[in-house]
Amino acid sequence: MAHILKTLNSWFWWENIWMPINVTWAHFVDRDGLVFPKAHQLYATIPYAFVLLIIRFFSERYIAIPLAKALGIKNVRRVKPQPNPVLESYFRECSKHPSQSDIQGLAKKCNCTVRLVEKWFRRRRNLEIPTVLRKFQEAFWRFSFYLTSSIAGFIFLYDKPWFYDIWQTWVGYPFQTLLPSQYWYYMAEISFYWSLLFTLGIDNRRKDFLAHVVHHLAAIGLMSGSWCANYVRLGTLVMFVHDTADFWLEAAKMFNYAHWEKTCNMLFIIFSIAFFITRIILFPCWILRATLYQPTFYSTTPVIAYFLFNGQLLILQGLHLYWGYLILKILKRFIFLKDLKDDRSDEEEEDSVTDNEEESIKNGNKNSCGASKHLLNSSHH
Repeated sequence: MAHILKTLNSWFWWENIWMPINVTWAHFVDRDGLVFPKAHQLYATIPYAFVLLIIRFFSERYIAIPLAKALGIKNVRRVKPQPNPVLESYFRECSKHPSQSDIQGLAKKCNCTVRLVEKWFRRRRNLEIPTVLRKFQEAFWRFSFYLTSSIAGFIFLYDKPWFYDIWQTWVGYPFQTLLPSQYWYYMAEISFYWSLLFTLGIDNRRKDFLAHVVHHLAAIGLMSGSWCANYVRLGTLVMFVHDTADFWLEAAKMFNYAHWEKTCNMLFIIFSIAFFITRIILFPCWILRATLYQPTFYSTTPVIAYFLFNGQLLILQGLHLYWGYLILKILKRFIFLKDLKDDRSDEEEEDSVTDNEEESIKNGNKNSCGASKHLLNSSHH
């Protein structure tokens, strides 16, 4: 087993995958004032991710919650449905949205009214939807990070020649020294996306959940790969282009949760403009041009990493087009219907059943009816 792992490791770090011709890893030893990225430095992003999670916990608790209260967002207590093994079994194993005929069958088994069964399912579904305060906390954390990283990114890049002339990203490659600002920019960004992966199970789950998983994995893979191959100059530009639009969206979400509609609408329009400029125009015409076209002027034989990285960047651009489509749908509805609702998030359902009414469910028949729809449907005959 150890021999297999050693062989795979040697294949993975084969110079012909990562480096131009006649360049080896031995050339990337720090010397003469030149400092190069090291693959083992990426291990630090895992503990840094947990540091970010600790910062997130305290910022959400001691900054986001007071800010939410100041904006008029209340911490609403969810009313739990009365325990009922029959309905709970159906909810978990069959469907969260039973049909009318199934509801009638469940009502008969529980010895209660159809209305009470419908309300029980509404309350049960609401328990799985994050509260408005929880959504605000999540948006506040993302807003804080994206805004901070955008400001830091601009400070790190504004005096660099490759920020204005992207051809400069390839001058001197691959022997470009690593700057301290680039090191911390990379560590912060990779750690942030690790932290988002770690909390996917507890964060607000949206309909584009899979797209977010792909995005986070692609982002970590791209940043880690560009670090190892010393594509750091291009990598910092990619990160900056992405972050400068995202904090506008998170700000719009926060004001949306607070029902500041005019402010939310204005921020979302700004985000939409920033998104289409950075992701639909700048990213393909500026970044992809530098990664697909310009390397051919510096090397007549592209390395394997050239195809791997550009493949991931094209996947990222595909996600940009997908999210751009969703944004256009929201803008279309806003322009024609004056409705700025995000289709990706589930809405909490209205709940009007009192605790006394629901007692009839609790006191109903609690014998197991079987979890399968087959048994449920058989009770209708």
